[in-house]
Amino acid sequence: MKKIIVSALLIASVTFVSCNGEAKKEEKTTTIATTQSKELSMANFGVRGNCGMCKTTIEKAATSLNGVSTATWDVKKKSIEVAYDENVVNEETIHKAIAAAGYDTEKATGDKEAYKKLPKCCQYDNSMEMNQEL
Repeated sequence: MKKIIVSALLIASVTFVSCNGEAKKEEKTTTIATTQSKELSMANFGVRGNCGMCKTTIEKAATSLNGVSTATWDVKKKSIEVAYDENVVNEETIHKAIAAAGYDTEKATGDKEAYKKLPKCCQYDNSMEMNQEL
């Protein structure tokens, strides 16, 4: 009887996880399709950070804004390239969203409380150069 219950729970959890992943994929594709029909502005500016976890958090902070289509942070250069609809969002708002996640940008200082909550590997040196030429 235990084996049947454990098997049923395992099948249910795998099905649940699989369905969640598919829903997220469809939503992301829809968002990209609707924003690609508009002419997008590009911004490139420095953002302090250290690692791949920083990259994920920084890009998520930028793309969480309505009107931001893509955001790609370069770990080595300490800079982000953002494609956005300037009729919906402006560059200053993007700086503020990234700063709210705890990261310094060229125009905004990272939120101190959010910075303290970042993983240790993401707690960068405040004197770090941004937007470096390599």
